[in-house]
Parts: sequence; structure tokens; C-alpha cells
Amino acid sequence: MTTDRQLLAINPYFLVEDVHRSAEYYRDVLGFSFDQFWGDPPAFVMVRRDGVQIMLREPADERRPGVARPNKGVLRHSFDAYVYVRDVDRLHDELRARGARILYPPCDQPHDCREFEVEDLNGYVLCFGQDLLAP
Repeated sequence: MTTDRQLLAINPYFLVEDVHRSAEYYRDVLGFSFDQFWGDPPAFVMVRRDGVQIMLREPADERRPGVARPNKGVLRHSFDAYVYVRDVDRLHDELRARGARILYPPCDQPHDCREFEVEDLNGYVLCFGQDLLAP
């Protein structure tokens, strides 16, 4: 048995209507940053904060029937990405002050996490959770 970690990270890939506006939202409201856009015309960006990275893509194909809807379009009580954090209450206060659309404030869940949800401007729901059993 090896002690090497094989899985290092996961990066959600969200399809968005406007990649520039979406990246600016993640920067200005959720505290992420980004370095550049890719494509001609630019249609892809990676936003990052701490160890979390989310890929945002604006489909360029004119034949597209529309951008895929977030999970809540299929399952009402759902989210699109779960992000573990160190201090959920502090993050909640920061994002609320930045004007994030908070779906519910931090609360303890039966699965031993304290969490809250934010909806981005595309309707994607990010759940931020803190493991209550972690040291």
C-alpha cells in the first residue's frame, strides 16, 4: 500500500452565459481571483481562492440549446459544489458584506458540518461547510 496521495483536487466546471461578468462576480463578490481568459473570443477562465479553483466556460457554439442549468433545476434542495472551509461563520460574514446572495445562514447539519449556501449570478449554488469533528 502506498502513502502517496493520488487525488489532489477537484475543480468544478460551470457553463455560464457571460464569462467576463461571471469572473468579475466571483472576484468582486466571492473573493476569488483570476489571471486571464482563454479563447478567441475569450470564453474560458479559471477563478481561484486559496486551494479552490472553479472553471467557468461560456459556450461559443451558436447551435447550443442554452446553458446547462444548475442541479437545483432538477433537484430542488441541491447544490453544485461543496467547499470545505476553516471558519464558516467568518466566511459567511465576509461574503454577506460583499453582497453575496446567501440562501441560508450558517447552521449545524446532522452530518456534522456547519454550512451555508450562496447562489451565484448564473444560479449555481455553492455550499460552504466546516467539519465540526475536525480538530
